[in-house]
Amino acid sequence: MPAPLDATHDPARKSWVASANDADTDFPIQNLPYGLFRRSGVDEPWRIGVAIGDRILDCKLALELCPWGGGIAPLLQPLAAGDLNTFMALGRPAQRTLREALSQALSEGSDQQPFLELCLLDQSAAEMALPCRIGDYTDFYTGIHHATTVGKLFRPDNPLLPNYKWVPIGYHGRVSTIGVSGQAFHRPLGQTKGPDESEPVFGPCKRLDHELEVGVFVGRGNDIGQPIAIDDAEEHLFGIVLLNDWSARDIQAWEYQPLGPFLSKSFATTISPWVVTMDALAPFRSALRRPADDPQPLAYLASDQQRQAGAVAITLEVALQTAAMRAQDMTPVVLTKSDYADAYWSAAQMLTHHASNGCKLQPGDLLGSGTQSGPSPGQGGSLLELTQGGKEAIVLPGGEERRFLEDGDCILLRGHCERAGARRIGFGVCMGEVLPAPAWPPAAMR
Repeated sequence: MPAPLDATHDPARKSWVASANDADTDFPIQNLPYGLFRRSGVDEPWRIGVAIGDRILDCKLALELCPWGGGIAPLLQPLAAGDLNTFMALGRPAQRTLREALSQALSEGSDQQPFLELCLLDQSAAEMALPCRIGDYTDFYTGIHHATTVGKLFRPDNPLLPNYKWVPIGYHGRVSTIGVSGQAFHRPLGQTKGPDESEPVFGPCKRLDHELEVGVFVGRGNDIGQPIAIDDAEEHLFGIVLLNDWSARDIQAWEYQPLGPFLSKSFATTISPWVVTMDALAPFRSALRRPADDPQPLAYLASDQQRQAGAVAITLEVALQTAAMRAQDMTPVVLTKSDYADAYWSAAQMLTHHASNGCKLQPGDLLGSGTQSGPSPGQGGSLLELTQGGKEAIVLPGGEERRFLEDGDCILLRGHCERAGARRIGFGVCMGEVLPAPAWPPAAMR
């Protein structure tokens, strides 16, 4: 079942960390996401922290300096050691136990305040890393509005392939190039072929794009050969981050048939540093919407739980800041907004389908949602959609135009959950910057 509501979700609960009570903070006491950090400029071991307002609760210091009730110290030990994967593997009951203990300890009037005040660090003084060891990364295609819009660009009469409404489509991505927010990457090189060219050429990508996604981290895994039932899938989910699946559209167009994306997707993926747990997202679950005349999921993906509360309502947005905008101190311009509640397949369905053939999933495995576009023309989660395949330029506030990304461009993803009767929570920022392509050929080949 999706996580139940409890005292940790009480919108009236306030923290003795003053910034956590600000109305516009992403990290009130109702959130409490996990991230891997150390003090900037200090060569010290990484440890897990908990975001609270504009501060970080250092789990290593919290274990060493603060008294805890029975059973809590063992739950903090892997976090103090910087090992979120081991904590993920403990399962949802243990994770809820620690969430409740942290919420009480950070609440106004807590007896633990004098100890935990010594365990806080300003987020601005921290360096963040990938929150856990990511063993495998699978990117799905659950955004039906994105799939339909992109499909129309290439197949106007048949935008969705026959399997889309029956099976959660996915492909295996590249873990080694996943980076945390702030990632700067070189424009990729690759083969491209224009429609009027007789043969392909090798060189820098000319149609570089972003993709607005969320990433779902697997918590407890499964044994190889053992599927995960859809009604059990929620207990295997840990939390959600924002995810930018950067895409080289011209490389992709030439390489993707017959085996799908390869070098067009493997050069960079950026995620936000704070993992918002599925328990924190409990107040924002909603019905998994599907048109009445669409086929219903096959039995192994069908569940009353998922129909009633399988979706997560997350307002998502993409903003762009060019190098010229930064030089003029101009605010990033919002390109689009959408809602993760519009996803055609839920996180639980992605996980269940992934394991249905006996595939072994492990704590820290990352499942990408695919691009989350909205139903309206201006809600495309990629420039491919917003510019109609590069045909219509976007005019920026300073007069610049964009069809695809240029060197020096920064893309910022943001997301938040907001609902009457619940405290607004957010994900922080997921930012990546495009650097020029590396020199080609390399010096050794010249």
